Amino acid sequence: MTRTAVRALRATCVLLIGATLCGCASETESADQPQVPPPPSAVIVAPVVGASLSVADVTIELAAEHLTLAPAGTQEPNTGHLHLFINHDLTPEGEPIPQGEGIVHLGKAQTEHALEGLEPGDYTVIAVLGDWAHVRIPGAITDTVRFTVQ
Repeated sequence: MTRTAVRALRATCVLLIGATLCGCASETESADQPQVPPPPSAVIVAPVVGASLSVADVTIELAAEHLTLAPAGTQEPNTGHLHLFINHDLTPEGEPIPQGEGIVHLGKAQTEHALEGLEPGDYTVIAVLGDWAHVRIPGAITDTVRFTVQ
């Protein structure tokens, strides 16, 4: 092997080692790795955390990320609807969300709900995503807002 060939081989090795050490990957390598989508998230837009409200009627404004809101009963991939837990403990992931006081099912894919006639005091509202059968979606991120009614 000539000196020129040895130098070229060394230069190639240095480039390959440098790319490996710096974490550089070719387009082919990064394209081969599956992209994991972010988990679906329930989002409370309003009221803001820590709000002090002087009204007895409070509208909870909501959104969902990384999931399409659909009415209950819609059995399509990556769909669900919102539920509110008001001063109530959460149902565990993967279990049906019950009916009852302190739990609101927004089964028509609504993105807001009016809490009417609230007594003065502190309130905690947790937004949760449920699937077509009102089962809490495993891995979905919840959102919580705490506010006070004067």
